[in-house]
This record gives sequence, C-alpha cells and structure tokens, in this order.
Amino acid sequence: MTSTDLPVSTPRRLRCAVFVDFDNVYLGLRRLDPAAAEAFATDPGHWLAELGTGTDADGPFARRFLVLACYLNPSAFSQFRPNFTRAGFRVVDCPSLTQQGKSSADINLVLDALDALSAPTRYDEFVVVSADADFTPLLQRCRADDRRVTIITASPAASAYRAVADAVVDASALVDLVTTTSTLTDEPTPPAAGNGTGAKRPAAEPAATPPTAGSSAARRAVQQLVRTADRPVPLGAAAQAAQQADPSLPGSAWAGARSFSAWLARELPILGTTSRAPGYVWDPKRFDADDLPGAAPTVDTSALQRQVIAVTDVPGLTESNYRQLLTGLGADLAEHPFERAETARRVRDACQAAGAKVGRASVNFVVNGLLYAGADLTAKPSVEKLAKAWADNVIGLCRGARMELGKADERAIRAWVSGGLVTS
Repeated sequence: MTSTDLPVSTPRRLRCAVFVDFDNVYLGLRRLDPAAAEAFATDPGHWLAELGTGTDADGPFARRFLVLACYLNPSAFSQFRPNFTRAGFRVVDCPSLTQQGKSSADINLVLDALDALSAPTRYDEFVVVSADADFTPLLQRCRADDRRVTIITASPAASAYRAVADAVVDASALVDLVTTTSTLTDEPTPPAAGNGTGAKRPAAEPAATPPTAGSSAARRAVQQLVRTADRPVPLGAAAQAAQQADPSLPGSAWAGARSFSAWLARELPILGTTSRAPGYVWDPKRFDADDLPGAAPTVDTSALQRQVIAVTDVPGLTESNYRQLLTGLGADLAEHPFERAETARRVRDACQAAGAKVGRASVNFVVNGLLYAGADLTAKPSVEKLAKAWADNVIGLCRGARMELGKADERAIRAWVSGGLVTS
C-alpha cells in the first residue's frame, strides 16, 4: 500500500487537558527568542489553535480542549493573566512561597492533573507545557493509566522526561508555533523549481481542477503537522493528515497531481521533501536533508560519546564537524548581527560549503544551547569562548542526566564537542 492509497478513517477527537507552567515556559523562551516569549504570553489563543490537530501512530486526530489551566506567579507576570483568561484558560495564581522565589506552580499543576486523571470524564491526552523534569512521575502516572502524554518545552528537557511522553514539541518547534502565522490561502501555489534543500521533487502534473476549500484544509493540516514535529515527518504520515482533512483527495487523484508527492510539491513548495524510501517532509527552517534518519555518515564514536548522545540528545557530530560548526559560528557573528534563525541558516550553509555534513537541526541545537547557557551572541564572542560555553553546556546536560563523569571523561567530552578547541 502506498501513501496515496491509505484508507481514510473517521476523524478521531481526543479529549484533552492542558496544563501550562507559565513561568517555566516564558522564561525559557525569553532566553531563546524574546519575540517568541511575548507571542506566547500575549496570544495564547493562536498557539492553542495551532495545536488543534496532530498525528500519532494511529493517524491524524483533532483535539478538543476540555481543561485549560495556566499557573503563573502574579507578582511577576500578572499582566499576562487577561490574555490567558480571554483564551479560555483557568488562571491559577501561584505566588512565591519561599525566600528563594520558588512558586507553588508545580504542586498546583500536579494536584489538578491528578484530579483530572481520576475525574468521571476520561481525558484521552494530557498536555504539560513545561521543561521541568520534576513532572516526570506525573507523566509516568498518566502513561500507566493509558493516557496519551504530550510535553511542550521551551528549554532543554531531561531525556528521562522526554522519554515518558508520546510526543514532544521542542523549543525550536514552539518558537515557530507561536510566531508563525499560516500564509496558506485557497489560491493555488505556483510550483517551484526546487526547495533549496538539495532534495529532488517529482515534477507536478497540471491540476485538473482548481484547488478547493478542502484542499486548503489539507494544506493547513500538513503544514501544522510538519511545524510541530520535532524531526522530519514520514511522507505516509503527512499523506494521512492531508486525507484526514480532505477525504476527497485520493478520489480526485490528488486534485489532478496523481500522487501525494506531486500534490505536496505543488501545494507546499516551501517544505523540504525527499521521496527516497521511506520519504520525508520537513520544515526547512529547522531541518534539512542532513537531518534525515541515516543521512549522517557512520563514524567510529566511543562508548562515552554514544552515552552522551543517548542521554542528552546533543548532535552526534564528529570532532572535526563540531570544530567547523563553532568556527563558522564565530566567523558569522564577527561579520553579521546575531539573529537566531538567520545566523543558524548561514552557519549551516558555511558548513555545507566546507564539506561538513552538518544539518540545520544540529546548528540550531548548538545555538540554542549557547543561549540557554547565558552566552551573549550579540557581543561577537571569540571562537574559543563559544567552544568553552558549548562544552560547559554539554557537561551540564550530562550532570543533569545523572551521568557519573570522572575528570578524564570530562576532558574527553570537552575536547570532542569543542572540536578540539577546549582540552581541559
């Protein structure tokens, strides 16, 4: 069965409960992208609508938000309360109760989630908007009760926390989610000669009929799926999302395009795709062909490096590729003002031009890690400072994952992820 022959099932609706740890997400986003932090706080209705559909192993689904709860510290963020109230959230004030400034958001969120778990209404999905790994036992409890779990993070999340979720919307996807307004319309999108990613597209056949409102819904469904994914999406899953939104597409030979790949090339040329089996589609702002499964060349990594990659999700680049990435970043910051998305794009292009197989997701991960670590990328830091800050960040991730590192281990990790620029 091909992706164009997938059966169309009755749309699934998930009864959903959403719990937002506001302080955690807002502060995390502010370190990464201040504009995204403001968008998250001032227009929650937008990103909530963008989360209205999704897909999993059983195919696409629509969410019905029955519980919307937001927990914030009123002494610091009371100005954002009306925005969430207007979007339908119940806002729970969680003032600081300790001299260290720790609020009561965590305990209030957990108590409300446990109440929802035992409520007469069965909630199919629990969405926790927070990177706080303290919620891991809560998510394990939800999973044990056969509920779908989705986490949305605005900063690095521990691997153990991510592992108990069915789906993860990471920081880069969240930034895109809260700041991007869909530009799709009911008008046909002219075909493009290429997608700028190096992946080939099949030529699209002329459309037999003009795009319909249903086709517009299908385009939106695919775009939303791709924008919220934390990795490139298999073509089969994207085709199923399109069929779910517009069941008439397969019967119309994909609106005259004759295949899903050709329809995708015609309707959404802004997306990156490859039809090489099993085929993928991705958001070119965050991924490219070098981020596809199996795209990276096999390298002889040490057992320590494999463990670091497994428990921290840092990119599995070679030492030489890390050196190319960091030197390219230093050179770009010396020449251009820092702007997260554009800087990452230029650095990725420079790596590719130098022959280093470094995907856009790897560049984004390093840039985000530097920002989370407090590096001031607007101050034109030297390559050595960048390398040290990135190595310190990776060591911090390892310690947060409870890895037991000796001094020799730390030296080896620093030398690897700094591209040999830091050895102690």
